[in-house]
Amino acid sequence: MGVKLIRFGSNPPAIETGMPGNVISGNPSTKLQNYYTDQTGQFFAGIWESAPGKWQVSYGEEEFCAILAGKAVLTNVEGVAETFQKGDAFVIPKGFTGSWETIEAVKKWYVIFEPKV
Repeated sequence: MGVKLIRFGSNPPAIETGMPGNVISGNPSTKLQNYYTDQTGQFFAGIWESAPGKWQVSYGEEEFCAILAGKAVLTNVEGVAETFQKGDAFVIPKGFTGSWETIEAVKKWYVIFEPKV
């Protein structure tokens, strides 16, 4: 049998709900649908959503994001802020520290590579 393709939206996985750690403000509840995890457990892809709020982040993984709805501001430890909204795509490199602030409810596609230590 050949390798099967994964189509987002088709046969969706269960929604996982949560809350980021290190919340600075708001009530940024999250929803996650992880459509794919590779055999090594290091590569993931899916859909993530967040309600408005702000929290501290420290990335030990590499992440590609494509914003489907909403608006977020990512600010690094030096205080440099970048705003992302519907239609924007970007990469958060491993080692990025600072904050993520959801201004308007965000929905994004994510692709993550998180090497096992």
